[in-house]
Amino acid sequence: MNGNGSIANECTDSVKDEVPGTKAEVKEDPLSAILNGHAPHDPLSNGLKLNRAEETDDLLSEVRKLIIPFIKNADNAAAQKHTGNAYVNPTTGKAQQVLVDYQKPAELAAKLDVALPAEGRGKEGILHWIEQILANSVNTWDQGFMDKLFSTNTPVGVIADLVLSVLNTNLHVYQVSPALTIVEKTTARALAGMFGLTGPHAGGFTCQGGSSSNLTSMVVARNTLFPECATGGNKHDFVVFTSVSGHYSVEKSAMICGMGSSAVWAVPADTAGRMKPSALNDMIVKAKAEGKTPFYVNATAGTTVRGAYEPLEEISAICKAHGLWMHVDASFGGPVVFSRKHRHNLAGSHLADSITINPHKMMNVPSTCSFLLGPDVRIFNKANSTKAGYLFHSHGDGEVWDLADLTLQCGRRADSFKLALAWQYHGTAGFERQVDHSFDMAAHLYQQVTASSRLELVSQDMPTCLQVCFYYRPGGGDVPSDKEAVTKMTADIVHQIIPRGFMVDYAPGDRGSFFRVVVNWQTQPGTVEGLIKAIETVGMELYG
Repeated sequence: MNGNGSIANECTDSVKDEVPGTKAEVKEDPLSAILNGHAPHDPLSNGLKLNRAEETDDLLSEVRKLIIPFIKNADNAAAQKHTGNAYVNPTTGKAQQVLVDYQKPAELAAKLDVALPAEGRGKEGILHWIEQILANSVNTWDQGFMDKLFSTNTPVGVIADLVLSVLNTNLHVYQVSPALTIVEKTTARALAGMFGLTGPHAGGFTCQGGSSSNLTSMVVARNTLFPECATGGNKHDFVVFTSVSGHYSVEKSAMICGMGSSAVWAVPADTAGRMKPSALNDMIVKAKAEGKTPFYVNATAGTTVRGAYEPLEEISAICKAHGLWMHVDASFGGPVVFSRKHRHNLAGSHLADSITINPHKMMNVPSTCSFLLGPDVRIFNKANSTKAGYLFHSHGDGEVWDLADLTLQCGRRADSFKLALAWQYHGTAGFERQVDHSFDMAAHLYQQVTASSRLELVSQDMPTCLQVCFYYRPGGGDVPSDKEAVTKMTADIVHQIIPRGFMVDYAPGDRGSFFRVVVNWQTQPGTVEGLIKAIETVGMELYG
């Protein structure tokens, strides 16, 4: 017996040597043995030796056999995307659905074994379950996934999530996440600097998605411009402004802040989908004349549907003239700051009071990864701090190290690490190449649509971001005048190209719903060309 628990080890070994067929032959994992009171105990040691490292290694090894083929299937299918047809496995010669085996909710619910058991099913049980989940999920690694503003993960992204799971810490206070706190502050400051926010206290923090970042910005704006609201609640008839193309999270934020969705006034947009500054000014004047208190303008850099970048410099001038807070929702379009070729779209971002950017969208960082940035994080601290002395402790250097004192939420994963690791891996120059390639693919898709006799662009202008929007023209003629018929036609084609390995979305337009396709930095030219072939082929089959 010694301090290393050798008696415990000897006892454990003796169990393995029991006569076969006896009760002792049944093996328990160490944690179950402790919970069941079966673990031998050495009073001079800490009890049973743990083997969590070995168990983790074993599970990782087995799960790897499932996830690597999942990714590999998407890589293999990419070679045939240019055809516009379903992927044919060259080994079996049979069609293989890689992107998704689409089923209706009721069908999938009946098929999946999602019952949670009273007794654990162990390793084999969870491996079978993971296999089921993978087989019935959308494989976003597939080139044909061009449905949403987010897309595929990356190899380094998988590693980032794994490291965060191993650390399993909370980024609320420095005490429990020292290294990750420094990573978050450093990464947020560097990212803020890309937008021109270069003051000594510029920076930010991560939130649980772009909607959360936008909500936090609204709370900070209200509590900064009207500090009494932080303790006394809303004492004003507040008004918030965003363009008709803005994200719905602005309305949600107003609801959460107790203002109601009616407090959000939608500013008209021009033909490119950008907020009209003159209309914004007129609406601010109108709100004041009605005795209301306008305080917040949400300017979008990369709108959800058409990817429009709104004129930040003009909007900022209006905000300053009226004493309003200008927030820039660059959730999708923000990463153009890494590109010398495209960062002009964000001219005036340095004038913002706050900025949202989601690296999990254009930059393919794992979901979720959203930053709220500002020229002075002390403003965030002052607006949100509740002086919870049992949790937040001063470090005596004037810096805010307990980051939850800046945010609305306490429990928070270190999502900044995902961007930081990708930045370490690719570098600023790598991010620039990715953004430039993404825009090249959007231009290529635009050209493919222009050249097609059966497709018609929503706007003849070159795409300002990564979304390309267009209609199908039956028989190569005009887009039908019946809006409902156009919407049904678009939806039917969208659904029928899924078996061919392509997922895109659609959005409402003046002539009915149109196709909205979003490319990303891993999209290849052949994928774009195959998509057009798939849409044309299915369109002709269904509608001529």
